[in-house]
Amino acid sequence: MSQQRCYYEVLEVSKTASDGEIATSYRKLAVKYHPDKNPGDEEAIAHFKEASEAFEVLNDPDKRQRYDRYGHAGVNGQSGGGGFSDVEDIFSAFGDIFGDLFGGGGGRGRRRVRKGRDVRCDITLTLQEAAQGVRKTVQFQRHEPCLKCQGSGAAEGSQRETCSYCGGHGQVVQQAGIVRVQTTCPACKGEGSSVSTPCRPCRGSGHILKKVEAEVEIPAGVDDGMQVRITGQGEPSPNGGPPGDCYCVVAIAKHTLFEREGQHLICRVPITYSQAALGTMLEVPTLNGPGEVDIPPGTQSGDVFRLKGQGMPDPRMVGLGDLLVQVNIEVPAKVSSEEEALLRQLAELEHKNVAPQRKGFFDKVKEYFSPDEQEA
Repeated sequence: MSQQRCYYEVLEVSKTASDGEIATSYRKLAVKYHPDKNPGDEEAIAHFKEASEAFEVLNDPDKRQRYDRYGHAGVNGQSGGGGFSDVEDIFSAFGDIFGDLFGGGGGRGRRRVRKGRDVRCDITLTLQEAAQGVRKTVQFQRHEPCLKCQGSGAAEGSQRETCSYCGGHGQVVQQAGIVRVQTTCPACKGEGSSVSTPCRPCRGSGHILKKVEAEVEIPAGVDDGMQVRITGQGEPSPNGGPPGDCYCVVAIAKHTLFEREGQHLICRVPITYSQAALGTMLEVPTLNGPGEVDIPPGTQSGDVFRLKGQGMPDPRMVGLGDLLVQVNIEVPAKVSSEEEALLRQLAELEHKNVAPQRKGFFDKVKEYFSPDEQEA
């Protein structure tokens, strides 16, 4: 199972499956491959982890959208590629589901530890930075432990007290017949403890919102809307679990010369009538400096010429895109007296020696306006 399978295939659902269908299928697979039902079976544990990794992505609307758009590359490092280091991580993440199935936090008999919430920041890159990759410092807001109460939420001289409703477990179990349902304690919101005298600066939360900075490595080839994960830079866990992550959303600034289309770049270059008619070696800009395009005689306005390997990289694959040079014949607004004289001579030559394409066009015009004469 070294190669990642499609998450939809893992959960045995279609790509259009609803959230309910995904959850139902995962529960069935979790029961089938649960370690408590398959002691010592490494293959079953591997299937259990694989299903849980797939569920972590497809159960989250943002992660599912990234996965549908970019595949495993859009979520690698967030799940699947190491999101769960062991089975206990899975019980921590989905303890409520396993509580329903096996009672008391997946048969482990412990309070569920939750990961902190993810946060977002935005970053704008130049096209050159997006092409080469860059290291940036980003700013965003997240909650930090309150210095006054050292994160306890209790005022000086007081302390947190064990929740009497759930006995400090943070979870309560309700039973109706043979069905047991485990839910978050409504009294302490899953904390397992409460504060009778809250700390004033943080109002009992134990955390204060602050602006922080972090370094992020932007891979070469990122495009508009892609997200780069900064591990462990999100909100702290409410009950001692791992912190969340920060997702850096990338925007690419508009370039004065190039337009981007996936891995390819488009550059629109004006040329003169004489260059189009006679041909020329045209110097064009690329991201790596000046380049050359051979313009053959008889080039038409709108023709496209390709410079291979002069486009953008893609973080999901090997290789570079191309630079597509589209030429447009530019008509000068003003000409010198010498240029005008030469153009008039050319016009006279055109009237004496009409090109076949032009002759065909005027023949069609004549037929259109004088159909009777042509029939006679």
